[in-house]
Amino acid sequence: MTLPLTHLRAAQPDNYWLCNARLPLACLDAATPLRTPIAELAAPPRLEDWVAAHLHIQSGAIAAIAPATSTPDDDLPRYDLGQGLVWPCFTDCHTHLDKGQTWLRSPNPDGTFAAALDAATADHRHWSAADLYSRMSFGLRCSYAHGTQAVRTHLDCLDGQEKTSFAVFDQLRQEWADRLTLQAVCLVSMDYYDRPEAEQLADTVAQYGGILGGVIYPQPGLEAQIDRAFALAEARGLDLDFHADESLNPEAEGLRIVAETKLRRRFAGQVNCGHCCSLSVQATDRAQSTLALLKTAGVSVVSLPMCNLYLQDRQQGRMPRYRGVTLLPELRQFEVAVALASDNCRDAFFAYGDHDMVEVFNQSVRIGQLDRPIGGWPQAVTRTPAQIMGLDVGLIGAGRPADLVVFKARNLSELLARPQSDRIVIRQGTAIDTTLPDYAELDAVVGIS
Repeated sequence: MTLPLTHLRAAQPDNYWLCNARLPLACLDAATPLRTPIAELAAPPRLEDWVAAHLHIQSGAIAAIAPATSTPDDDLPRYDLGQGLVWPCFTDCHTHLDKGQTWLRSPNPDGTFAAALDAATADHRHWSAADLYSRMSFGLRCSYAHGTQAVRTHLDCLDGQEKTSFAVFDQLRQEWADRLTLQAVCLVSMDYYDRPEAEQLADTVAQYGGILGGVIYPQPGLEAQIDRAFALAEARGLDLDFHADESLNPEAEGLRIVAETKLRRRFAGQVNCGHCCSLSVQATDRAQSTLALLKTAGVSVVSLPMCNLYLQDRQQGRMPRYRGVTLLPELRQFEVAVALASDNCRDAFFAYGDHDMVEVFNQSVRIGQLDRPIGGWPQAVTRTPAQIMGLDVGLIGAGRPADLVVFKARNLSELLARPQSDRIVIRQGTAIDTTLPDYAELDAVVGIS
């Protein structure tokens, strides 16, 4: 019996087929024998690699993947996707849940990076456990409804804030354990690693199973500060995740120092760097030298195009000349693991955003000209960020959990032309409620009457 996809959420079957689907070839598990893309899509004019398939969903997992040319030989319910796309659920590996949803309380007066820092710092006075819980929970509800299955958030940790923020994070991690995998990174200025308090911070991060991090920009003693962060991480078995070179200063080369430090210390943990904007304004040979170092060192990069485009090269009354987005195609060419993420949402660093990885992918493809062909870029919001987080998710394959996002869109043009508000999110085989939280819920939290 073939049914329209709209019946799936109401029926909530445990054993069924998703028929006539199109899967991104880049997100297909290599262990899956079905490897034939649709020739007419992979060829001009579309230049898109999709796999035509039926998915058998049983007991929360993908039981089998069959070619779309076949016909299931059982009496299970069949939901016809009409060639609609099916993606694995998303991973968002760089967010700021603790800052999120504060725009109306502490807006950025001129949209610049400097003003964002001032506004965010001033907002810290409101950061009680109750305030953080309400806003961070709101962000997680958005992520979940949009189809995300794992989130890494950075937490501001200056002046003892880590005690409150990590405790709230841990509470949320436990509450969301059956729906979202959550990780936290401490966020401090790198000169914090000159202080004796850095030991205590590292201990707190280790206590909560977090990641050590910091904001890297040119300053005296930077190399020693980065080395100190590595030493503290080594001693506690922690990974590292830095904000690196978030500016248009070509002399900002923290990314290079991180790679060199990882190689020199033979650091065995995962090292990730976010932003890396200055690469975009450096001389080609210098930038390529750094890219080669990243590859050798095994340092991954996460790009935040929406936030960087919002902040970088902003001057009142003047059209920005530079995008501030790192070298996405070049990172791929040098085989550096590169992900895309949402970053700030509705705070002083970015007035917009909704923790929606479809929007992130949509805007990133346009900003970075990542299509023609789209190639492996679907991995940048699925498999690659999952690997950065040390997770084995973000692929579609037999035996894997049925954590999927189903679209009516049948190709890249249709996917990126609309916001996909009618997507169906399937978690462990069950279509979830994708109703987003109402902004009015935050009125009392942010002081709106």
